[in-house]
Amino acid sequence: MVVEKLPAAIRQAHERIIGERQVENDEKVLSLYEGQASVYVRGKAGAEVEFGSQLLLGESRSGVIVDWELVDGKVEADTKMLRRSLERMKQTVGGPSIRAVGGDRGCDSKANREMLEQEGIYNGICPKAPEELKKRMQEEKFVELQKRRSQTEARIAIFKNGFLGNPIMSKGQANQERQVAWKVLTHNLWVIARQPQAKAKAKSKSKPRTLAQAS
Repeated sequence: MVVEKLPAAIRQAHERIIGERQVENDEKVLSLYEGQASVYVRGKAGAEVEFGSQLLLGESRSGVIVDWELVDGKVEADTKMLRRSLERMKQTVGGPSIRAVGGDRGCDSKANREMLEQEGIYNGICPKAPEELKKRMQEEKFVELQKRRSQTEARIAIFKNGFLGNPIMSKGQANQERQVAWKVLTHNLWVIARQPQAKAKAKSKSKPRTLAQAS
């Protein structure tokens, strides 16, 4: 209840504004309505930290979102989320269907590298070590996956701003998870419906141009 959080919010405001003292993240009231909101470090210029909920999105080559997770509570390391994501996808699309995984360096860890090797899944995750990255860039498949992975930022923006809403309007973890699930379905139907049109455009571009067309 909002009323129950007011004393802590007032105390926090007194510490920060009047006392000019920092408040530990675990003691902060980040939202009067969303108890699961958390603080996470982004390291961006002008935005060292952000407040909210952590959302993981996994997409296929075609842009269809094949996995998602809305974290309840404190921010978790991407390395831990990768393993859970693969376990979920095994149950939905089947283990043998996952042949390669691409991701940024936040997903790279010794445990994840060993896991992918044991599962027989090609590791297209960007390594943290610069020397290892330089070495991996000699692999054509790795470069292809990294190029595809770079498009995920755009996919996140499309999903967040075009479908989910920013900020998300539902209140409470259960309601927010339900909204994310419906928006993922809506997004995927939109992507699938556009595929025939995209294939037609690609096919028309690949046709040789006649003299009349080129004039």
